[in-house]
Amino acid sequence: MTFKIQLAIIYLLILLKYISYIATMINKNKKINKRIGLIGFPMDLGADRRGVDMGPSAIRYSNLEEKLEKLSYKVTDFGDIDVKILEIQKIKNSKLKYLPEIEKTSKALAKKVENLLVKNYFPLIIGGDHSTAIGSVAGISNFCRKRNKTLGIVWIDAHADMNTEDTTPSGNIHGMPLAIALGLGNNRLVRINGFSPKVKVENVALIGVRDVDFYESINIKKLGLNVYTMTEVDKQGIPRIISKILNDFKKRVDHIHISFDMDGIDPDFAEGVGTPVPGGLTYRESQLLMEMVADCGCMNSLEMLEVNPILDNKNKTANLATELIVSALGKSTLYD
Repeated sequence: MTFKIQLAIIYLLILLKYISYIATMINKNKKINKRIGLIGFPMDLGADRRGVDMGPSAIRYSNLEEKLEKLSYKVTDFGDIDVKILEIQKIKNSKLKYLPEIEKTSKALAKKVENLLVKNYFPLIIGGDHSTAIGSVAGISNFCRKRNKTLGIVWIDAHADMNTEDTTPSGNIHGMPLAIALGLGNNRLVRINGFSPKVKVENVALIGVRDVDFYESINIKKLGLNVYTMTEVDKQGIPRIISKILNDFKKRVDHIHISFDMDGIDPDFAEGVGTPVPGGLTYRESQLLMEMVADCGCMNSLEMLEVNPILDNKNKTANLATELIVSALGKSTLYD
């Protein structure tokens, strides 16, 4: 074989690889809905630290909309769901603090999220404590149920969020949303939209966990919930874990929702959260996770939660939250 033929073969292989890459990028972009409906949920009633209600404003301040528009998304900001401030609320049940207002606002959020999906928007919810997910998941699940679609959830969190009113040590509802989505807990929250569970346990994957209450552990084992603790992250690595989850979901799930609690990240990188736990995801692990979600092209909705500007340093946690959102929606190092 002459040198010229060898050179021609090399050029051909490079060209084929480039064509394959372009085809992949085009296919990925086709899968992602380019119309984003942004909703703020300034909820802090589910937590025991003030300030997380300012999370939506902090994330918006990080130029979220501008960065998404640079990726050719059309962003419509639908503003914030109205949440009454804590000072005018009363705790009627110490095991379910601020239940009436959380129920009311969760129903409002559920309706809004479902309507966005009906109108072919990609719902992007910014919170707010993790009780936000009670409403967002209820709305997404109702949309899927009416169309015989299957919902899958990737839940990134330092905590399991698997308490109920019978097991909670604090009464804070932001420690219950995953249990509620799986059908455990008070009927006023579990039965929003009139059905339960909102998602099948086999269609949920929990990543980054490192702080689990005793009775949460019992609930997890009883249901057989798929949990990747930080020990598993250390052993297997984020690429293997998220690839396994997404490849599995793509075979049997129609709608993939990402619920990202910023305390899933190590406080060295995300200190502006209400319940920080050492030993979490690194900056690169969290970015890689979201970049791989983008590469999959299979995400249908996203929520970014638990940013607390009062506890933050120069809005760094909100800035990181924005970076993660745009990474999940396609921003990469070489091709913006």
